[in-house]
Order: sequence, then structure tokens, then C-alpha cells
Amino acid sequence: MPQKTILKQNSKVEIKRPPMYKVIIYNDDYTTMEFVVNVLVKIFKKSDVEAVQIMYDVHRKGIGIAGIYVYDIAVTKTAQAISMARNSGFPLKFSMEEE
Repeated sequence: MPQKTILKQNSKVEIKRPPMYKVIIYNDDYTTMEFVVNVLVKIFKKSDVEAVQIMYDVHRKGIGIAGIYVYDIAVTKTAQAISMARNSGFPLKFSMEEE
């Protein structure tokens, strides 16, 4: 009876984390602070305290980070936030950049 040879293969699977993207919110002279907080709570799931802090960053520094997400989620949240702003008559701007 012939003998079977079994080869053992050393295979290492390297799992890479996907790139993360910052969703940036920009200050403008028209959008109310309350609306910015509302967007941060409803779309970006921030607590009231976090949302107020981010809103003050936007107000004082001109920009704030609404959140950091994988690409697909960042795109979706950005689109939802822009849509919410336009539907409410605000020119609020958002962008994404790789972290």
C-alpha cells in the first residue's frame, strides 16, 4: 500500500485595518448652533455634551471633527448630514479626509 505524504503549509493571514476617514464640519455664518448640535446627535450619534463641544470647536476654530469612520460609513453620514442641512435651508458644509 503506497504511503500518502501530507505537506503542512505555514500560512499567515495578515489582517489589515481599513483606512479611516475624518468627517469634517465647517463653520458658516448662517447655520445655527442648535442645528449643528442636532446633526451631530442624530446622524453622528454624539451625546449632547460631545455635540456641544464639537459645535464650539466649529464655531471657534472654523472646523470640527464630526467623527472618524471607515470609508463607506463616512460617505453615508456625510451625505445624510448634507441632505439634512439642505432640507432645513442651511448651507452647512462637510468634507472627508483620510486619517
